[in-house]
Parts: sequence; C-alpha cells; structure tokens
Amino acid sequence: MTSTPVSSRDRLIVALDVPNVAAAEAMIARLGDSVTFYKIGYQLGYAGGFPLVRKLVDAGKKVFLDLKLHDIGNTVAKGVESVADLGATFLTVHAYPQTMKAAVEARAGSKLEILAVTVLTSYDETDLREAGYRLGVSDLVKLRAEQAKAIGVDGLVCSAEEAANLRTIAGSQMSLVTPGIRPAGSAVGDQKRIMTPARAIAAGADYLVVGRPVMEASDPKAAAEAIVREIEQAKN
Repeated sequence: MTSTPVSSRDRLIVALDVPNVAAAEAMIARLGDSVTFYKIGYQLGYAGGFPLVRKLVDAGKKVFLDLKLHDIGNTVAKGVESVADLGATFLTVHAYPQTMKAAVEARAGSKLEILAVTVLTSYDETDLREAGYRLGVSDLVKLRAEQAKAIGVDGLVCSAEEAANLRTIAGSQMSLVTPGIRPAGSAVGDQKRIMTPARAIAAGADYLVVGRPVMEASDPKAAAEAIVREIEQAKN
C-alpha cells in the first residue's frame, strides 16, 4: 500500500470477465472515464487479453492481473518479471510462502505490487475440509496474512468479512483488495462471503473488485458511478 492518497474512483476495480478482447474493448468504451482500474483474469487473458494490459496502461488506466500464480520459485519469478514488463499495477499469487517469496524478489525494481490470495471468496469451511485443510477459513486467512507480511508482500486479496481483522495484521502498509462485492439488491451468484461497497470500505478494504454488478448492468457506466459514490460516502 503506497502512501499516496487513493481516489475513490481508483478504489473501484472492474473485472473484465468477458470471453474475448472485442467484448472487453466494447465495455471499456461504454464505461469511459467512469472507471480507471480494470482486472484481467484467466478468461480474458487466455483469450488474447494480455496485450490489452499495455494498451490500457498507455491510455492512463491501471490494470490488476489476477493470475494467482503458484508454481516452483523460478517459474513464478519469470512470470512476475514478464508481468512487470507489461506495466500492470497488481498481480496475484497464491499465499504459499515459497511462491510469495519468489514473487516479491522478482518484482524488485519495478512498480508492480504483489497481492497474495489468502482463501478464495467462493470457499467456506466445508470446501476447505473437502480440500484437506485442517484449518477453518478465518484461521487459514490469518496464518497466510501473517506469512505474507513477513515476506514483504504488498497486499492481500481477502473477503470483506476478513478485512477488519486483517487490517490489524497488515497495518497501514499493505493494501486489502476485496472481491465478492455486491451492491444492495445484486444477485449473490457463486460467491459465499460477500459485502456491499460501503460496508467493505468501512471494514478496512482499500480496493473493491466488482464484476457482474457492473458488467451485466443495463447501464454499466451508471452502475460504476453509483459504486464510486458509495465508496466516497463511506470514506467521509
């Protein structure tokens, strides 16, 4: 988390979860100056979306590459170096110590910030047990957050439900980025740990990742503007 003040508009990250670059560019055009920060994940990235990162950066936008890297250290490091060259602002890695350490070392000298994914917001206690974890959601999130801070990771991706508790671990130097954001009245979808924009900001989140409530709105620009206003009101 940088010491530079972050505007309310920059705190909204719109997830470009679309099947191709043409659809992404059409949505970016519709949103115009209402959105300054975009997330590109697997779906768009693997559909030819990686060159769009540079295009957005050159247009003055910020990009969050949500790739959730996790591999042997050398492979993670090479991937991080490539992402840094694209000009992205954020890159996610899974919060395993070896992975985080490799990513932090590889981004040295660049402006890229590494975000560690603690526990996916679609997971609950049952999901973790089925995956073989002995810890529940809150304990596993806490452990991974403590490890991330010790390694020097720049921020955490977490449910807004965990933001208040994680802020005590992260302090003021780490950014908290929260997916699973749903404005009042929005469909929950496949998320299990969700919160409204205002409540997430009040809980300590720095950045809010919003996909379907903006992308599937009848007027995406109006939906984005409404979220920015809600963030602004929550910060005051």
